[in-house]
Amino acid sequence: MKTLVNTSRFGILNVRSDREIYFPDGLLGFASFNYWFMLEAAADSPFFWLQSSQDPELAFVLTDPCLFKPEYRFGITSEQMKGIWLHRIEDAICFVIVNRVDGQTTGNLAGPLVVNPHERLGVQVVLPGDDWTTREVLMPRQGANPASSQG
Repeated sequence: MKTLVNTSRFGILNVRSDREIYFPDGLLGFASFNYWFMLEAAADSPFFWLQSSQDPELAFVLTDPCLFKPEYRFGITSEQMKGIWLHRIEDAICFVIVNRVDGQTTGNLAGPLVVNPHERLGVQVVLPGDDWTTREVLMPRQGANPASSQG
């Protein structure tokens, strides 16, 4: 089954219904937006669009943080797992919201999106501590030489 989704970036799209994800609590700062669709950014791209089906203007770029930070780990409470009908953490898929800041690609590794792909339910988790930031560099500025910033 397919659903028509109005987007400001791509116009009206005919999207497979199995690409829909319901976030019961919405996302941080967007609590009233619960219905989203995952759209591929491009073939073989590590990025996706998370497009609101409630607001054509509202979309975020997502990626799997482990592609850029293999050591990345996230946690989720048992209450949050119940909220998205997740029985085992191994069954979850984790995404982070991506931004461009000062020419660098950053990800919100402190607030990952945890998705139960079987039930198409998701939750945004706020990780405790300061191991990860909301603007963790995933891809440095193009042309930047990391060695040149060392003193």
